[in-house]
Amino acid sequence: MKKNQLLIITNTALVLALLLTIQFMTRSFGQFVTGSLVNLLLLVAVLVVDFKSGLFIGAVSPFLANLLGIGPAFIQIVFFVSLANIIFICVAWTLVRKTIESSKRLINNVLGLFVAACLKTAFLWVILVNFALPFIPGINEKQLMLISLSFSWPQLITSLGGSLLAILIIPALIKAKKSGHRQV
Repeated sequence: MKKNQLLIITNTALVLALLLTIQFMTRSFGQFVTGSLVNLLLLVAVLVVDFKSGLFIGAVSPFLANLLGIGPAFIQIVFFVSLANIIFICVAWTLVRKTIESSKRLINNVLGLFVAACLKTAFLWVILVNFALPFIPGINEKQLMLISLSFSWPQLITSLGGSLLAILIIPALIKAKKSGHRQV
């Protein structure tokens, strides 16, 4: 195994562990804090570590959170969260990977991450809330109402919150990563 591959695997494991730890430690702070930090770490995974790292963490972390009791209680919902994360990651990668480290391209970064956040939210609202959620067995009307609310506009707020944090933090992480590679 090449040194670079080992570094990517190690960094992927670290970001995943940090994401799960933050979910566990901030769950009492509410959806806006926890969700924003999760979205930040999804962006760190894809834009700082590697595209495959981002996909892996985006796809797997909702299932692990569910197993740890810190994600949605219904496994069917977790599947949709995983798909929404993948959409967010793919759009972010496509629109901002080449410009995220440059403050000169701030408008591109903001617009790209805004589009990623909107598409993630639209997927959750249209596909999960309006099509799938009513057919998931075991959800009563009160749960349906609460789940529908949490997977609508708050998802846009948390995606945008994570994106804003990413714009502030990721350039420094990329710079540190690049300077660290020169020393090896």
